Amino acid sequence: MKTQITAFFMAWGMFLSIPCPAKIWDEKARPWQLVYLPLVGLLVGVVWALAAYLTGLFGRLPAICAVILAALPFLLTGFIHLDGFMDCCDAILSRRDLSTRQKILKDSHVGSFAVVCTIFLMLAMFAAFRDFDIKNGFGGLILIPVFSRFASSFCVFACRPMQTSQYASGFEAKQNKRQLTALVILNVLAIFAGLLLLPHAWFTAAAIGAEAFALLVSFGARRNLGGMSGDISGFSLTLGELAGLLLLLAGQGALWS
Repeated sequence: MKTQITAFFMAWGMFLSIPCPAKIWDEKARPWQLVYLPLVGLLVGVVWALAAYLTGLFGRLPAICAVILAALPFLLTGFIHLDGFMDCCDAILSRRDLSTRQKILKDSHVGSFAVVCTIFLMLAMFAAFRDFDIKNGFGGLILIPVFSRFASSFCVFACRPMQTSQYASGFEAKQNKRQLTALVILNVLAIFAGLLLLPHAWFTAAAIGAEAFALLVSFGARRNLGGMSGDISGFSLTLGELAGLLLLLAGQGALWS
């Protein structure tokens, strides 16, 4: 149990900008760190939903509220996943040979593809929140960061990493079997919890859609770049959250028109 608690706080300290109440590290807990990434996502989702609820009460300056809500998930994670998104955009859209794409992925410089794609990402997030019925839909934001991180963690454990990835040294499919099993169990429990606790089944369906899209993006990027990496994880997670938000927006007419 101590190992699991340590792994959770390790995930919190690495993937959140919210101050971690217990700054601890144990190499023995490292294999379990990503299992608790969805729980880190739950913290992001709760804060995201709470902020949406408060802006809904405010009821004025909708454009400013949309900017705040669009930026919040990136602020809460210290832009760590957005960094992976930008790196992958530069590498994938370069359309160069594999070895060059991998070099671009590891390059610390920001290219034009990353800048343009990030602008489009932020515009999409802003436009979605500008049209979003925050008052009725804020609860749907809770699970989207959770399920997008299920996809991210699953791919890191299940897919062979590229040689330059930080996950290359510790990857072994048989060794990851326990972590994959735990993720599947937590994923199923999260689905049932969403259906039981959230007011609309569509909220959970949108989160599952976010996970499915993140998985597709991750597998496609992994194939393009020759293996899984932390950057691909952030890339798929970011696009999965956008997909979940757009699914919530699409379902609003059916739920409370």
